[in-house]
Amino acid sequence: MTPPEPCLGGTCPPAMVSVSELPMVVAVSAGLGLLVAAAGVWAMGRLRTRSIGVMLAVVVVVAVAATLAGVVAITMKMIIEGAVKDFVLSVVAVGGLVGLGVAFVLARRVVGESRRLVAAVRDVPFRAPLGLPAELQEIASTLEEAYARERALEGARRELVAWVSHDLRTPLAGLRAMAEALEDGVVADPATVARYHGQIKLEVERLSAMVDDLFELSRIHAGALRLSRARIGLADLVADTLAGAEPLARAKGVVLTAEATGAVPVEADAAALGRALRNLVVNAIRHTPSERAVVLRAGVDEQGMACVSVADGCGGIPEEDLPRVFEVAFRGEAARTPTADGGAGLGLAIAQGIVEAHDGMIGVVNEGPGCRFEIRLPLVSGS
Repeated sequence: MTPPEPCLGGTCPPAMVSVSELPMVVAVSAGLGLLVAAAGVWAMGRLRTRSIGVMLAVVVVVAVAATLAGVVAITMKMIIEGAVKDFVLSVVAVGGLVGLGVAFVLARRVVGESRRLVAAVRDVPFRAPLGLPAELQEIASTLEEAYARERALEGARRELVAWVSHDLRTPLAGLRAMAEALEDGVVADPATVARYHGQIKLEVERLSAMVDDLFELSRIHAGALRLSRARIGLADLVADTLAGAEPLARAKGVVLTAEATGAVPVEADAAALGRALRNLVVNAIRHTPSERAVVLRAGVDEQGMACVSVADGCGGIPEEDLPRVFEVAFRGEAARTPTADGGAGLGLAIAQGIVEAHDGMIGVVNEGPGCRFEIRLPLVSGS
């Protein structure tokens, strides 16, 4: 064998790394890296409530420390010696300082944008600031939508309270006046007394129905509506609704007819869906003049969904009111203004809640002499 050449000038060339030493280097570096990573995870857990800047700094320190640990391990094994070792350690140290600087700048920006978002949230009304990082911008947009929904719900609640207060005040005043008249003996003849008793009963029934509607609406909004679904046919549902609404239509002088094309099976709660359809029919009868028709139709639409519609002769709904007809307590103007037997404007809102609970859709369009309300539901699978 040729003996190794002596070192020149006191400086020896770097030792050659043998391939057989690679597994050892990888194992030592991986082990030290796992230890540093575990320490970093522990530190992140302890600092989870601190600023994002601190967490970013921890991430960079962990990355630099893991690299340094591997380099130091290799150096200790004498794989890297002399000036090469100094160069490697210097480069790693400079890289770590650069990483810390970048992390510090990024952390300041993230913290600044977070504070800008917090300041915007505290402003009234809230508007999502622009130019935020993608995640913060998504949070801001979501908050803006949530605030908008909250304002809409608050407005609807106030409108509902105003309408219900108005609708309660009138019958209660009448009940009080008739009760006082009966109590004081102002009316004594049997015919008037009987008429007062009948009117009191009618007003009590109206108030009871209003309370039932409010209770049903509160259950829908609270997500407490429980459905007992079963396979039913829309034709049967239409027939039952027609039979129940016929007396009201006859008293109003409205012609009530139904058309059903074949069997249209759906999975639904017959009582709940029947109430939704009955609300639409009663609403149509109340707003249709005498001698005009209200038509119920059941079938399958062009999208392959079960469809039941109620067409009336109300004279149409103003285009600007069409998007609002299902809002709580909305009554609209002109043709949709309620008559003396009208409700509190809750029937359509209840119908919408019931239909959506069945994974269906409800809508309204102007058509012919009036408008057409439509309920669309998924057909039964395999039907």
